[in-house]
Amino acid sequence: MFLGLRTAAYQVKELDKAKAWYSNVLGMQPYFDQPFYVGFNVGGYELGLVPDAHCSAKRAASGIAYWGVEDAQGAYKRLIELGATGQDPIQDVGDGILIGAVHDPFGNTLGIIENPKFKIKEK
Repeated sequence: MFLGLRTAAYQVKELDKAKAWYSNVLGMQPYFDQPFYVGFNVGGYELGLVPDAHCSAKRAASGIAYWGVEDAQGAYKRLIELGATGQDPIQDVGDGILIGAVHDPFGNTLGIIENPKFKIKEK
C-alpha cells in the first residue's frame, strides 16, 4: 500500500524566515517557491513549508520524521548552532543506529538519523 515517504510538511508562521533558515540548513534553495508552499528536494524526498498564521512555537506531541544524515552528532551540533533547540540528544538505539531530534526556530520537530543499515533501493 505505502510506496515510501514522499513529503514531510512543516507549518510556519513566517514563510520567508523559514525558507531562509531551511535554505541555510540544507545548503540549497527550494525547487518550488510559492506564497502558499515552499518545497525542498532532499535526497529525493520533499521537505515542505506551509504558511500557517495560527501555528505556535509549542506544538502538541506528534510523530517525528527522521531525516537521514551521515554524521548524527555533527548534524545535531550544526542544527543547534543555526538556531534550533535540542529536544532529544543523539542516542544509540542499537546496532549502531543513532537518532536525535531538535525543534526548528518555528516550533517544528526535526528528527535526524544515522542508520548504516538503511540503503535506498534504486528502481
